[in-house]
Amino acid sequence: MERPCPLLTFFSFFFFFFLPCLSCPEYQKQALLQFKSSILAISPSFNSSDDSDQLQTWNSSSSCCGWGEVECRGIPRVVIALYLTNLFIRLSPQPQVESTILAPLFHIRSLKNLDISDNNIQGEIPGVGFANLSNLVLLDMSGNNFKGSIPPQLFRLPYLRELYLGVDSLTGKLLHDDEETEKYVLSSTRNLKVLSLFGHKFSDGMLLSILCLKGLEFLDLSHNDLSMEIPTEIGNYLPNISTLALSNNRLTGGIPSSMQRLSKLELLFLHNNLLIGEIPTWLFDFKGLEDLYVGGNRLIWNNSVTMEIAPNPSLSRLHLKSCGLVGEIPKWISNQTGLRFLDLSKNNLRGELPEWFVEMRFEGLILSDNEFTGSLSPRLFSTFSPVVLALSRNNFSGELPKNIGFPTFLWVLSLKENNFSGPIPQSLVRFLALQLLDLSRNRFSGHFPVFNPDKGLAYIDFPFNDFSGEVLTTFPMRTRFLALGGNKLSWGLPFNLTNLCNLERLELQDNLLTGSIPQSIFNLRSLRILDVSDNNLTGEIPKESDNLVGMIETPNLPSSIIQINFLAYTKWFRQEEQVGLDYRDLVVNWKKSKQGFSTDKLNIYTLLDLSNNQLSGQIPTSLGALKALKLLNISGNKLYGKIPISFGDLEDIETLDLSHNKLSGSIPPTLTKLQQLTILDVSNNELVVPIPDGGQMGTLVLDPNYFANNNGLCGIQIRVPCPKEQLTPPIKIEEDDHKEPWLLWESVWIGYPIGLLLAIGIMLGIGYFTVPSPSNRRHPPQRPIR
Repeated sequence: MERPCPLLTFFSFFFFFFLPCLSCPEYQKQALLQFKSSILAISPSFNSSDDSDQLQTWNSSSSCCGWGEVECRGIPRVVIALYLTNLFIRLSPQPQVESTILAPLFHIRSLKNLDISDNNIQGEIPGVGFANLSNLVLLDMSGNNFKGSIPPQLFRLPYLRELYLGVDSLTGKLLHDDEETEKYVLSSTRNLKVLSLFGHKFSDGMLLSILCLKGLEFLDLSHNDLSMEIPTEIGNYLPNISTLALSNNRLTGGIPSSMQRLSKLELLFLHNNLLIGEIPTWLFDFKGLEDLYVGGNRLIWNNSVTMEIAPNPSLSRLHLKSCGLVGEIPKWISNQTGLRFLDLSKNNLRGELPEWFVEMRFEGLILSDNEFTGSLSPRLFSTFSPVVLALSRNNFSGELPKNIGFPTFLWVLSLKENNFSGPIPQSLVRFLALQLLDLSRNRFSGHFPVFNPDKGLAYIDFPFNDFSGEVLTTFPMRTRFLALGGNKLSWGLPFNLTNLCNLERLELQDNLLTGSIPQSIFNLRSLRILDVSDNNLTGEIPKESDNLVGMIETPNLPSSIIQINFLAYTKWFRQEEQVGLDYRDLVVNWKKSKQGFSTDKLNIYTLLDLSNNQLSGQIPTSLGALKALKLLNISGNKLYGKIPISFGDLEDIETLDLSHNKLSGSIPPTLTKLQQLTILDVSNNELVVPIPDGGQMGTLVLDPNYFANNNGLCGIQIRVPCPKEQLTPPIKIEEDDHKEPWLLWESVWIGYPIGLLLAIGIMLGIGYFTVPSPSNRRHPPQRPIR
């Protein structure tokens, strides 16, 4: 009898007994496939065959331990981690996902790490389901749309150490329970070290509840609705805290002295609140303190403090915005040799930048809104490589150093509203990483610089300087914001801007530009703001305005604020602290005055300003397709013909200026549909007949000057009575009516007499009015012979 082969026996044993241990349990595999099916049911456009699909490898023919976003461990193998963040990032718009989609995941009880962040999940947090995941160590649900309170089941998970619930819509108390039960649940939570609840609507009770979590090492309650004082005993309740973020609330009172006991403190964010009092110097005594953000409050720095602040080599980021600093930059800052980010904006600092600045190695330096003078030393740019340099709204002067473009990683350079002069150094336009370049409202001169189209520069803000020459077309392809107004640029508008497919804002007003408006500008589909007013442009308005998709549909764009992330590494994870820099509010010329629009509203604002040029011809009806426009100004030109009735489709329009042209006919009654219209200026034209009444036309700003100097306008809006023969009843315009309403009423007046005469003529022609002879009057008419 032959003995069995040992090798064959080994492989048989491996295949039948050991290999199955390397696969995930079948029930876990089926739960994940059910989760994927739920996603496909919600969003059919979630194409699993797309290479960008994170769940592409999830299929029934392979082990789930080999799938993407799944981590398994142990023998037998079980799923311990799911990384399901941003599943719908490539879909626009992102679908709304109910929290019930998570139900299949609650069957995988072996989970230790679960990341479902940034998926737009809405509804209440399913506490009962999460109670099944008793092995969870890390749970990240941030960036969703959960509502209600945090279910107590989360704080009963015995091994949970990190809980991230940032940027949702949670409100009220921390838990659903009453105060005593809540205190008991939180006090029994032993292992929770990290709690991130930023960006909610939590109120004062939240902070008091969290003080029961004595084991916390990281707490983020920034961007909430806290309006209380910081608890006086906070230093006694959170002895292990290393990161404390309470910024962007409405906290009042002072900084409690008990915080001196937070000996493990590394990152402290208290900025942008309503805190008052003097900034305590003991804040600088924490040996491990890396980030100190106390600016943007009503706190005051004691300017008599000179060298009392001891050097702290660990201090890396210091935020003292609007803290009442006066005079020169405090000398004690020079002792903080590890400082990488410094914000001293909105103080009363003056004088030239000190020589010791050259020795500092700043990555971010924000000195805007002070009274600094002098020029920038070339040594400043030869010793350090900043990411952000903001010196706006000071009194700096002189030419820029030729080596200003040498820092390799400069991302934002803002020098607006100073007295800089001279040409732009070529090194400045060759930056590899530069995203924002704001040189507005200085005295820079010379020809406009030539940019490399392959660079990443997105914001070019050069208005109100003394640049001259031609507007070139060599702008970076990623440009979103291009502002060159208020200079001395001449020649014509550039014809080849079609490569700037990301351009959202183009400002060329107040220059010496001539020629016609190129069709290519009206083909920029992302453009939302176009201002070429106060030039010498001629020709007709392009008819291709229906290609301006950005003025037809208002997208949900990011705010016009540049967010710079300065990275801070903690024991638990990488914390990103954002520093916001607004690049410039929008200022529009309106009736020889400036009308401003803040940057936080520019994500929904659209305007088209072609005013004060020499444009001629008729107004294209296609302008009526720009439904997202808030302001349309084509005044001060040589336009003639009638006002298009399509203007009644400008459903978001607030200001419409057609004044100082040669427009004739009547004001179309379709304008009564414009529910947002507040100002209509048709003065200095050749318009006639009554101003339409009813609808929004009855709520306009009643300034007779907006209707003055026409041939014969009348109406209740300007308190000019109309002759009886011109009176017409209010016209009700249907939403889907695309006919000419003014034509309908003129047809009534003209058609009625003409129709009457035609009818009489026809009746005479057929003998309807023929008078019968006397002999026939007594006899009835004869029947015809069949």
